[in-house]
Amino acid sequence: MQPSQVRWSAERPWWRDAVCYQIYLKSFADSNGDGVGDLDGIRARLGYLELLGVDALCLTPCFRSPMASVDADGYDVADPRDIDPLFGDLAAFDALVAASHEHGIRLVLDLVANHTSTQHEWFQAALGSGPGSPERDRYVFRYGRGPGDASPPNNWPSQTGGPAWTRIAERHGEMGQWYLHLFTPEEPDLNWSNPDVWTDLEKTLRFWLDRGVDGFRIDTAHGMAKPHGLPDAPSQSFGQVDGGDGPDARFDHDGVHEIHRMIRSVLDEYPARVLVGGIRVADDERFGRYLRPDELHLGENSGLLHVEFEAGEIKAAIERAVRTAGWVSGTPSWAISRSDVPRPVSRFGGGQQGLRRARALALVQLGLPGAAFLYNGEELGLPSVPPPDPDKQARNAHRVPLPWEGDEPPYGFSEGETSWLDMPDGWAGLTVEAQLEDAHSTLSLYRHALEIRRGHPGFVGDELEWFGAPAGCFAFRRTETTLACVLNTSEFAVDLPPGDVLISSGPLTEDGWLPPDTAVWLA
Repeated sequence: MQPSQVRWSAERPWWRDAVCYQIYLKSFADSNGDGVGDLDGIRARLGYLELLGVDALCLTPCFRSPMASVDADGYDVADPRDIDPLFGDLAAFDALVAASHEHGIRLVLDLVANHTSTQHEWFQAALGSGPGSPERDRYVFRYGRGPGDASPPNNWPSQTGGPAWTRIAERHGEMGQWYLHLFTPEEPDLNWSNPDVWTDLEKTLRFWLDRGVDGFRIDTAHGMAKPHGLPDAPSQSFGQVDGGDGPDARFDHDGVHEIHRMIRSVLDEYPARVLVGGIRVADDERFGRYLRPDELHLGENSGLLHVEFEAGEIKAAIERAVRTAGWVSGTPSWAISRSDVPRPVSRFGGGQQGLRRARALALVQLGLPGAAFLYNGEELGLPSVPPPDPDKQARNAHRVPLPWEGDEPPYGFSEGETSWLDMPDGWAGLTVEAQLEDAHSTLSLYRHALEIRRGHPGFVGDELEWFGAPAGCFAFRRTETTLACVLNTSEFAVDLPPGDVLISSGPLTEDGWLPPDTAVWLA
């Protein structure tokens, strides 16, 4: 099934300029009063998403999962071809796909290919089989080192702390082999040298594509392939991603590209589908390899997720992303927020200053060539909300449910009295209901910006050029048009270049100058 309303020409793939709205499923909208967001909740809010002006939805995993820990958080998939009852069922999913397409919105699924849950039937079969069995060969099982194999097979740590290996008890009760898990112990890594793994992923891809999904985000797209022999590595070589000083020994091995070429070959059989990679590598040239013409269409670029609010630093991150994609004639993508990093309002100082800066960076993001990813709630200017219990997962601060209406928690998120994460008092002015009626709200800013981006002739082409700007500012122009974006991160108001103001993230001065912490689009 294809969208009934198409906003993109056949000559230019829709994803190259798309605005993709990333939904953290548990926190978007609850339809049944249990305090947890679900598929029917999304379907009930599609009118809002169409009004906002997004082109595609990208859902966090909704597959059957024990959700064994806050770190696994649904990425411990027990059955990749079924919906977890917490979120609905296959009928609810099919209804969401059909309704999304009726609203002219595409639907992209977050796919986990690096690992499964320990509750997956394959892993349970591996536990019930002996060393060297075909069942164990689907995962990465190894004997340990030292007396009694008591030490892990190598020195790799997991991404969530502790060793990347867990030892199992064999069928007769004695301690036996170790299995690899680059994330939590509940997420054993698959062995991508095993043909069963390839065949099963292709089966999963076709299962969802045949149900009408418009593409996939590949989680940990730099994972899957492992180095031959699983050697030890220097301790300083672990965790150096997102702009670190070198490669991470556990990730980004050359064999991963063959996997992506297989995935792409399947998607190419289905018109107008997209592959997005969650890629975390420090080297720009290696990042670009994932965007080669027979691999991923888009790679999540994290440059704007970690910048300070300073024009030179933001400009450098933009130039780096454009250069990286350009090496392989790829398409850059932009995000200023996601579920595991502080929301921009909080990252840039909180309060009104943080909100002004978040709004300004949003205009920069949406003014750039390429695809834009919005994380649900950033269009409302939501801050991060640290949990009252310090033992709770810190990332939950960025996952508090969306406020829809009303004066008190849960602000229309659920018909029940509570939500899976507590919502703070004092959010009445941040609700969708309140902001829709306010022409100066952050929601109105996003709606207006997306309307301009979709309809203005200045938003064409893939290149940009910089021109002179005062200290603490920058200005770029879409090279095939006269559309310009100007950002002021200095302490002083600055004069604007000639042009008509299309939109500004905040009011200009009485003299028409650009105040601090403000961005503007000019035509």
